[in-house]
Amino acid sequence: MKNLYILLIVFSIQFIQAQQQDLQRANRLFDKTYYSAAIPLYEKVNAKNQTLEVVQKLGDCYYYTNDYDKALEQYAYLISSKNLNEDFYFRYAQTLKAKGKYTEADKAMRDFFVASNNKEALEKLEKDIKNLKNVTAIGERFDIHNLALNTVNSEFGGVILGKNLIFAAVKKKPNLFDKTYKWNNESYLNIVSIPVKNANANDSIVSYFSKDLKSAMHESNAVFTKDGKTMYFTRNNSNNGRRGKNTYKISTIQIFRAELVNAKWNNIAALPFNSADYSVEHPALSPDEKTLYFASDMPGTLGSFDIYSVSINGSTYGNPINLGDKINTAKREQFPFVSKDNKLYFSSNGHEGYGALDIFVSEIQNNSFTKAVNVGLPVNSGYDDFAYYINSETKEGYFSSDRPGGKGKDDIYSLKETKDLLIEDCRQYIAGIITDVDSHLAVENATVVLKNSVNQEIEKAITATDGKFSFTIECEANYSIFVTKENYTGNSKSFKILSERNKCNDGSMEIRSMEIIKKEEQAALDKKIVADLLIAQQLKTAELVALEQKRKADAIELKEKKIAETNALNQKKKEDAIALEAKRLADLVAIQQLKKEKLAADQKATALASAKKKEKMAAIVAAEKDVVKDKDRLIIKTEPIYFDYNLWYIRKDSKIILNRVVELMKKYPEMVVEIGSHTDNRGTDKFNLDLSQKRADATRAYILEQGIPKNRISAKGYGETVQIVKCIPEDSCDEEQHELNRRSEFVIKNL
Repeated sequence: MKNLYILLIVFSIQFIQAQQQDLQRANRLFDKTYYSAAIPLYEKVNAKNQTLEVVQKLGDCYYYTNDYDKALEQYAYLISSKNLNEDFYFRYAQTLKAKGKYTEADKAMRDFFVASNNKEALEKLEKDIKNLKNVTAIGERFDIHNLALNTVNSEFGGVILGKNLIFAAVKKKPNLFDKTYKWNNESYLNIVSIPVKNANANDSIVSYFSKDLKSAMHESNAVFTKDGKTMYFTRNNSNNGRRGKNTYKISTIQIFRAELVNAKWNNIAALPFNSADYSVEHPALSPDEKTLYFASDMPGTLGSFDIYSVSINGSTYGNPINLGDKINTAKREQFPFVSKDNKLYFSSNGHEGYGALDIFVSEIQNNSFTKAVNVGLPVNSGYDDFAYYINSETKEGYFSSDRPGGKGKDDIYSLKETKDLLIEDCRQYIAGIITDVDSHLAVENATVVLKNSVNQEIEKAITATDGKFSFTIECEANYSIFVTKENYTGNSKSFKILSERNKCNDGSMEIRSMEIIKKEEQAALDKKIVADLLIAQQLKTAELVALEQKRKADAIELKEKKIAETNALNQKKKEDAIALEAKRLADLVAIQQLKKEKLAADQKATALASAKKKEKMAAIVAAEKDVVKDKDRLIIKTEPIYFDYNLWYIRKDSKIILNRVVELMKKYPEMVVEIGSHTDNRGTDKFNLDLSQKRADATRAYILEQGIPKNRISAKGYGETVQIVKCIPEDSCDEEQHELNRRSEFVIKNL
């Protein structure tokens, strides 16, 4: 027994040490921004010892690798914790926006600013939300299309050079020994080229732009002078052809310049303001090619990355200048582009947007910038939208995005601007005509007052000869209007104004002349006096006649009543005796008949219900290839629902399968389904039962999110209790047989 205790202590120490080692390694990878590599380690630690620090870092890893669904799961777990900073709430809000939950995202930031008493930030948030609503109100400003050249990997940053589209991409099928970028586990980027006319052809072939530029590191974001003889592009910091790292063991990004000499790109040189200590990336040229714009996290930035400009003086450069707070925020600004009409486009997650990186625009006027504005829908989405390029003359161009529905991680989309960016506050109108109740004519010189929800006067109008008035009002507010005129009655109306733009609300009202009212009141009074006198005389005569008639009638009625009561009493005694006996016999007969009828009705109803159910089951089985009979059960046959090892979250590939179940349930509104989750018999009975119940519950939660009422879907975890293949002992079955037992079934309980 003593030796057993010692072994248990040693095992526990080794287990704790292993966990600590995994956590330390994960933290080192996280600090190096190797998020994809850190995720499995954090998942392993989190499964055994869930702490707030591990959950937050795991959520951040998912966030930085754009897996917003999983990030939201981790952040939602943390949201009730205290001492969470603004950066956490910002990332939490971004994941909500990626799911289209804009109201919840705004509430999360609003609650944080209220709790931290940051009135200035709260005021800015409300203003930004209103501005974004105004942008949204424009509707879809662009026609966009996913290009055929996109693959399952990343393609982004398309620009035109002559008749070719130049962009950054990774190999479709990387070699075994190719390096991968540990941020997202993709191969390193190369600058590639394709004829513009082939960019949307299904059989398009992409070529390396120039093997002179190709290296073992990232190359991307190329920009060219108008003559096509000079280019700027982004590449990792390097030393003698190998990736260079700074003291923090991080390889920064730098901008390089190359010249086209004898049809080859030569004289490749790093720009003088590059540094191993910070990144300089995403070059863009002004129309006169005298200014280079770029993104950097160099010292002095307002946020993680800011947009800078630097003057170009032949082969020399001025000092980088931060574009200031009209462009840059405390968050991230990247991917600048300057159009021919001198507009600066860039991507930001700090300005108010639809989620993640959105594209914004600012006009350059005398070396200063107007306030940045969101370019709108559908170019911007809840995901990263960036690398905007447009020909301001044709209104056509490209942008990149990792939104759902694309072919790969980042895809290039073509765009065509179809609407101008005209941003206006939501406005409505209250207008009408003041008329006389009796004559129905317009009333001149009536005073109409507009008041807000707290009864404050906002505006006043005096009607002209046509009796008309009009007020311009804001949306999403409550208003009242009041009309008055000397020697007339007043009137009022109330309005609850919603968000519909330019709606005209009818404020027409009627008022009445006091003079006519007084004349009508006097005439009514005179008529009433005459009528009252006539009625009084008639009542007096009628009362006397009625009194005599009543006296005679009462005497006759009393005599007749006594006779009738005696006869009725005798007759009632006889009838009661006869009725009592008849009722007793009738009750016996009725009870027997009711029993027979109820039995027959019950049998008929049961047979009819059974026949209808069989007929309905047969019809559904015949109509739906996914609905099959299994012995005495009716089930929805689906492809296998896979879960990550020992987890129960619904995976992205499983959602597609579950959507078929949702489709059937929506098609048959009376269908009631039980989700049965089964495991193989490896592991303890309780563990398998708990795991299967969690998986069944997670599956039900997803189906409920798709709009299925909760009374139509139930979830039951069976663990290993119902096996297709009896694996006793458990090692008597191979993996394929265990997989048969490991399943989710959708049993139709009612139709």
